[in-house]
Parts: sequence; C-alpha cells; structure tokens
Amino acid sequence: MPWSNQSGGGGGWKGGGGNGGPWGGGGGGNNGGPWGSGPNRNGGGNPPDLEELLRRTQDRMKTVLPGGGGNFGVKGILLAGVVLIGGWMLTGFYSVAPDQVGVELVLGKVSGQTQPGLNYNWPYPIGEVYKPEVLRLQEMTVGMQERVSGGTVRSVDVPEESLMLTGDENIVDADFKVQWRIKTTTEGVANYLFNIQDPEGTVKAVAESAMREVVGSSDIDAILTENRAPIQVAVQNLMQTTLDQYQAGIDIVSVQMQKVDPPQQVIDAFRDVQAARADQERIQNEAQTYANRIVPEARGESARVIEAANAYRDQVIAEATGQAQRFTKIYEEYRKAPDVTRERLYLETMERVLGSNAKIVIDQKAGEGMVPYLPLNDLLGRGTSQPQQPAVRNGGGQQ
Repeated sequence: MPWSNQSGGGGGWKGGGGNGGPWGGGGGGNNGGPWGSGPNRNGGGNPPDLEELLRRTQDRMKTVLPGGGGNFGVKGILLAGVVLIGGWMLTGFYSVAPDQVGVELVLGKVSGQTQPGLNYNWPYPIGEVYKPEVLRLQEMTVGMQERVSGGTVRSVDVPEESLMLTGDENIVDADFKVQWRIKTTTEGVANYLFNIQDPEGTVKAVAESAMREVVGSSDIDAILTENRAPIQVAVQNLMQTTLDQYQAGIDIVSVQMQKVDPPQQVIDAFRDVQAARADQERIQNEAQTYANRIVPEARGESARVIEAANAYRDQVIAEATGQAQRFTKIYEEYRKAPDVTRERLYLETMERVLGSNAKIVIDQKAGEGMVPYLPLNDLLGRGTSQPQQPAVRNGGGQQ
C-alpha cells in the first residue's frame, strides 16, 4: 500500500503496534501525528529528530506523485511556475463600460487611457486599472437633503449650509444644485483620480464657498427677484476656476438655484415687502404707460402750434412785403403823373368800398309825388351777396 509504514510491520492504514494513520503508526500508547510521534503530554520521551522528519516527508511525497516523483524537483516546479504565470497573466484582461474610460497604470505611473470594450494591461501588482464614469452627469444639492421615507421623497433643509449673509447685511436661505462631470481628457481623468481624495466632498465645499462669496457681494433684493441668472453664472465660473487651481479634473456643467427665501422667522414680513414692491412696480408701469401716451400727444400739439405760428409769420411777412412793393410801385407811378394817379386811386377806392356794400340812390331832384320803394325785408332780413338797385317810382312809373 502507498501509505505503508516503512518502520512497522503493518500495512495500509495500520501501524506496527498501535492505531495508525495515513502518516504512520503511532506506536505504543503515544498519540501519532503527521510528522511521526506527537509530543509526550506526560512530559516523557525525547524531542523529534528533524532529519528523520524530512526523510519521512520525502518518502510520502514520492508515493503520492505519479511515477514515484523522481523528477519532481525540476519538472514539477517548472510546470507549476508556468501554470501560475499563465493564470497571473490572464488576470490582466478587463472590460470598460460605455460610460467609462480605462486608466492604465504600470508600476504606479499612468501609461495610457483605453476606450470602452475589452482591454489588457499588466496584472497586479505590476499594473493597475481605474475605470471612472466620465460620461455620467453627477448632481449634488447644497442646503437641503432628499430623504426617502415610505416611498416618498421629501426635502429637509440644512441651515448650516443654506443660511448666507448678503452684501447689504441681510440673511438669506439659499438652496441650489450643482451638476458636474469628470473631464474626458487623459490629464483631467488622472487629476480626478489622484489629485483629490474625496471628489464629491470637494465639489460640495467649493460650491458652498463660491455661493457664499457671490451672495456676500449682492443685495438681497437682487437675489430674491431678478438677479438669479447672473448669480448662477458667477458661481459656476468661480467654482470652475477654483477646481482648476486644485487640478481636480472636474468640469462644472451648471448651477441652479432652487429655493431662495429669507429666514423662516421673518419670511412673512419679507413677503409683505415683496407685495409692496410689486405694487410699486405696477404703479410705475402704469405711470410710464400714461407718459408714453401723453408725451407724444403733447409733442404733436406743440409741433402743430409751432408750424401754425410759422405759417402765420410767413403769411404776414409776405403780405407786408407785397403791400410795401405795391406802395412803391404806386408811388413811382404817382411821381410820373400825380393828377391821373390821384384820380385813379380815388375811383378804385370808391369802387372797392361801394361795390362791397348794399346801397340805395334817391334822386333829390325828383318831384314831390315820387314815392320811394325800399325792399327792407330783402335788405335787412335775408340779405344778398349781390347788391341790388332799388326801383324809384314816381307818378309816371319811371325808374
């Protein structure tokens, strides 16, 4: 049998004198062990012989290995070494997910970056591979925490993060979200992996610091009303500048302000102030609308009066100039023929005066029986544009 005890007379699993085992008989009453006789618990006996133990171990190994194990010392070690080396080399294969990149290290130094799929690098401890998720958009909230209880997500305010001091020495409760991702360049990924120990904690600390700095330089009115977009852009730029100085390999995508209110203790008073400001803006808009309507009308009326005055001025000047020129022309003719000119002026004047008035001519030399007929109704009631010559009747009916 292969497990026979060479020093005892028995074979198989039995020893020479006592209960044997696969490593030889125990002999006598002593408890046997895999390396021969065990220690004497009663304090008797001699210590084991090391050379005897080594010889027995070699004999047992020869009986176990096929062919007697005669060449185990060289071929077996080589075969075992080849198998171990091959298995170790196979551990260098790794896969990269679609949203990841592989960063290969050889002897602790970055040697390259691999794309999604099956790749190979030196196995550990010579090589090492990190697979950060560079395409995943990560998000964190500053000023509040989202907790899930009973399938319902509720937000819990964190005052130590959200309470901030404004530039006009007021306190504001600001909650905001930050979206960021890892830079896809080889240098950016390496910086993200090895330059910062806690990326999420670093981003949160930088976000809170940047928001406090921007809010501290702004008035509370601008923060609560119309100036949120510039504040978000300023915080994003300041965060990116700070993280680039840290060489964190992080790209800030956006900063979104969620809830910006005064502290809970004074929020009612601030809402009253906001309502008053809204009324103020409404009244100002109404006044501006009225001004936009009435001012153009006034300007138009002013322009009309000015144009009418200019037209009257031009008319008066033109008429005066014409009268002066007419007088000059008449005077020149008067100097040439004074008598004729005087008579012509007299006749023209009488014609103009008498021709524009209704007139009645009565012959004083007529006889006493003449009775004049005056159409007073026509002269006084209706009037005529063309003067009429009334008829003068006498006894003979002569006109």
